[in-house]
Amino acid sequence: MNEIAKRTALQSHAAYLAGDHDFQSDIDIMTGSEVIGTVLETIMLATNMRFAAVARVTADRWVACRTVDEVNFGLVSGDEIEIRSTFCQSVRTTGQRVLFNDVATDDVYQNHPIAMNFGIVSYASIPIYRSDGSFFGTLCAIDTEVRDVKHPRVVAMLEMFASVISQTLENEEQLAAQELLLRKERELAQIQEEFVAVLGHDLRNPVAAFGAGLRQLERHPEPGKITAVLPLMRSSMRRMNELIDNIMMHAKSRLGGGIRIAATPDAPLAQAINDVVEEIRMAAPQHRIDLDLRFDGPVHCDASRIAQAVSNLLSNATNHATPGSAIAVTGTDAGGEVSITVSNRGEPIPDNLIGDLFRPFRRGQKATSEGLGLGLFIAASIARAHNGSLDVECQDGITAFALKLPRPAGNPVLESETPGDRQHD
Repeated sequence: MNEIAKRTALQSHAAYLAGDHDFQSDIDIMTGSEVIGTVLETIMLATNMRFAAVARVTADRWVACRTVDEVNFGLVSGDEIEIRSTFCQSVRTTGQRVLFNDVATDDVYQNHPIAMNFGIVSYASIPIYRSDGSFFGTLCAIDTEVRDVKHPRVVAMLEMFASVISQTLENEEQLAAQELLLRKERELAQIQEEFVAVLGHDLRNPVAAFGAGLRQLERHPEPGKITAVLPLMRSSMRRMNELIDNIMMHAKSRLGGGIRIAATPDAPLAQAINDVVEEIRMAAPQHRIDLDLRFDGPVHCDASRIAQAVSNLLSNATNHATPGSAIAVTGTDAGGEVSITVSNRGEPIPDNLIGDLFRPFRRGQKATSEGLGLGLFIAASIARAHNGSLDVECQDGITAFALKLPRPAGNPVLESETPGDRQHD
């Protein structure tokens, strides 16, 4: 870039090459279009002007999107100059083109400071509008020598090319939008196929187990057989209910813009978590679940939703826990924050999977149950709906998920209340 451009540059070609320019998409369209290149070359051939450009112009920005420069102004795609040092500010404000053949003799722009600053002798700037009437920028042609750019045929050509650029811009943006939509539809179709396949697999197993239990009870209705079969049937029912709850929650979240909660200032959180733990103890008797809740007073939350999140965390723990090891559920209330942690011993989560844990339809590589990959996503969404968070930590062979809820300013710990449930197995 020459000295004139250097002393006025804001963003530059380097920002565009790095992919982080403020007008990256506009520049990409202009630099990637063969039509735009042909337009600029044609303008230079027809007018003998030695610099032509399409510029993106806003109320306070002038950025070169594409240039053809035989004068060595030094402006290339992405380079920016101070808007007040251009004629394009006037073009944007008034909607009128700026044209002069010779700045030294022109009735309007004679010895204009902008032209003198850049050494411009002959100049043309034509407004470019989108189809909705909004202003995009300008089509510029510049030379340091006298040129006849005010000839009616030249003006008509420039106006026509400004329209061509506008239409090209619209076409390219529509194509990009269609490509993005198609890509999203493909991704959605793939997710839906995986979803249906996993849902079919996961429902088939508990339904089959439940049906087998019913057949056994029909054949052997004696009390001993009922006592042995009912826990298995209960486990199957719990698994089906969990799948249905997570699917419904995810659907409501997508349709409604997020998970909605009905928080109350005196929610029975300890009892709700205790009920979930007892349910999973009965459904998964092969796992020992230790419960230790220390909530000093009521908690402002939606207890049923928090219980659903804990249920999902426990299901995840039973899938990944080392056989024979205990799963721990602990609850604390300190420092203006309620924390519920579900931890289990097992293989650590690979670093490359941690970033995707709380995204929908992501499943662990070594889970003992396929799962829909919605459990952790729903739990994290419930935490966020409470202005809280769900974090995971793997250390010394223990994986711990901590659901943290801030206490509202108007919901202090109530010392007079009976402490929450403390229970150990």
